[in-house]
Amino acid sequence: MSTIVAEPGHVSLDDLVRVYAGALLTLDPAYWPRVEAAAGIVAKAAQGAEPVYGINTGFGKLASKRIPPDQTAQLQRNLILSHCCGVGPATPEPVVRLMMALKIISLGRGASGVRCEFIEQLQAMLARGVSPFVPQQGSVGASGDLAPLAHMTAVMIGEGQAFVDGRLVPGREALARAGLTPVTLGPKEGLALINGTQFSTAYALAGLFRAHDLLNAALVTGALSVDAAMASTAPFRPEIQALRGHPGQIAAGRVLTELLDGSAIRLSHLEGDERVQDPYCLRCQPQVAGAALDLLTQAARTLVTEANAVTDNPLVLAETGEIISGGNFHAEPVAFAADQIALALSELGAISERRIATLVDPALNFGLPPFLTPEPGLNSGFMIAEVTAAALFAENKQRALPCSIDSTPTSANQEDHVSMAAHAARRLYDMADNLAAIIGIELLVAAQGIELRAPHGTSAALSAVIAALRAHVPALGHDRYMADDLAKAAALVGGGVLATVATHALGRDPFPKLG
Repeated sequence: MSTIVAEPGHVSLDDLVRVYAGALLTLDPAYWPRVEAAAGIVAKAAQGAEPVYGINTGFGKLASKRIPPDQTAQLQRNLILSHCCGVGPATPEPVVRLMMALKIISLGRGASGVRCEFIEQLQAMLARGVSPFVPQQGSVGASGDLAPLAHMTAVMIGEGQAFVDGRLVPGREALARAGLTPVTLGPKEGLALINGTQFSTAYALAGLFRAHDLLNAALVTGALSVDAAMASTAPFRPEIQALRGHPGQIAAGRVLTELLDGSAIRLSHLEGDERVQDPYCLRCQPQVAGAALDLLTQAARTLVTEANAVTDNPLVLAETGEIISGGNFHAEPVAFAADQIALALSELGAISERRIATLVDPALNFGLPPFLTPEPGLNSGFMIAEVTAAALFAENKQRALPCSIDSTPTSANQEDHVSMAAHAARRLYDMADNLAAIIGIELLVAAQGIELRAPHGTSAALSAVIAALRAHVPALGHDRYMADDLAKAAALVGGGVLATVATHALGRDPFPKLG
């Protein structure tokens, strides 16, 4: 398992992708002195006479309550235990691990005032497979992801629950199994660990990574649908995309052109085709997929910035020795980015569903049998698979409504405007699952349509994709139990198989990157 040595403020999108895929992360040793310096400033403030929020005072609406020095440790422990109020199912382990890595990066900037041993504890938990049980629900995205991060921190101090080797055990037992011992919170350390946007950001990054993979898969199935419908490739010409100028559109048009290059089906109807223009779902793919790509690229910039940010409160300015309250915990940038990703997921599914509907409709599919079954009437073919795609698209459309505008006051009106970033980001996971299923259905339908065009065949790249599908799902003859076919196709899509196979067949990677 590879390890990324993180330089806080300079962690890249590729680094974050690797962490999400299972890589470890540790702090660059050059940053330890700054961490220690900030911790020293906090320790001094805890012993002083001046009130400093969260260090020798209560929290939120209770900030006016002074806490004596001999109770600061109890104050921080109480904070963590009282904030473990999450509900719902467990957050997926890759997201939890990414959240922990993001917290290491943030604390490693040396502006939070925690001692080095807390960063070391997070690093050790990552390295030894201790994954805190973090309920998915309970954060409004300001003052940070309080409840989810409290569940993470609880395990660090020997409380809460964690997964070890696939088993959910008490936090203290989880640490013991990994050869670790609980750490004791000092001044501000509990607050520094639970203030922040790392839960929302981790979920949003996971949604971003999956959305990008699914966009690439949709370009493959979109190209398959073009040949299945015997549609024109002229709308993908680079001159058209260049005249508009959007980078995503230019990239999407280029990918579609490369995937379809060498198609015998395309050559078979260059002349004598009475159709003048194809439906938008086929013709406007560069415009729609390209716009989605541009949204994802913008969201990626926001989320990489956030991943490198210090988002707790108050912040320690090591250069001046000041401790200053601010509002970096407010996750509005993350909420906006998650809303953008949701729009992209929804629209990619919307246009894919329309391509599916076009291919199964004998009035639109240019000579293919109804519902792509050789014996329509006796067999229903892909009739209800298209309905399933419509149902999933409708669900994603409903979920794509913006979350960032849905604020509600909390904490006795002290936290009177919140971002709702947590559920803005969390919904992306389910939306991605839905989109993978929609694109999987398009894969099945488009492959069937191309095979019904025999003896004419598609391009080498798309033929390789169909062969990869047929290794798992045979062509549909007579009606059969369909749910397994849909699940296998969705797994191929979600696993990135389509783009990988097409890349191998082309001898180069044509797919757009986010970086």
